[in-house]
Amino acid sequence: MPLEKRLFSEFIGTAGLLIVVVGSGIMGESLAKGNDAIALLANSLATGAGLFALIQTFGPISGAHFNPAVSFVEYLWKRLTLLELGAYGIAQVIGGITGVWITHLMFGQDLLQLSQHDRGELRFFGSEVVATGGLILVIALSGKRNVDTTPMAIALYIVSAYWCTSSTSFANPAVTIARSLTNTFSGILWTSAPGFIVAQAIGALAAYWVAGKFTKTQLEEL
Repeated sequence: MPLEKRLFSEFIGTAGLLIVVVGSGIMGESLAKGNDAIALLANSLATGAGLFALIQTFGPISGAHFNPAVSFVEYLWKRLTLLELGAYGIAQVIGGITGVWITHLMFGQDLLQLSQHDRGELRFFGSEVVATGGLILVIALSGKRNVDTTPMAIALYIVSAYWCTSSTSFANPAVTIARSLTNTFSGILWTSAPGFIVAQAIGALAAYWVAGKFTKTQLEEL
């Protein structure tokens, strides 16, 4: 598939993912009327369902990464060149921001926002290491018997990770950047975003190493 088509796929797919994440957060919080558990349940189920649909739709075109951490590991697995990795990351970040802006317009919100939801505690950063590492392991290992099950495995993992991690499993640098630009239920204060991204990179590298041990693939030393 030509690179430009793959990049457009990553742009559209990441925009769609942020529409699902942010839109369901706004709708869930509005309808839950102060019950954060109900709002999070709505947010997590919608995200899992939307992610499954997006992977099924765009997977055959670009691989449906929608996530620079995933693209980075794909580069380490030599499935992307360095140029493709950079292009994928740019498309994903721009797509994520675009998705947030589209969501704001749909819900009658101010287009340009900065989140005030502080997630700067150390426990959240540790949570992102675990969340991102788990996601990469699911991607690396879940399709060894049947690759068709991978989209469902990823979607179910994300739903569960919303609930079992203190950070609610961002696990995605592009999503982290985009969510810093929405002061809604799913937002993150921009000063917390760099720590999340570093934690996500650590989690991705750790999962890359672990997956290499399980698959006995000849991987370069980290």
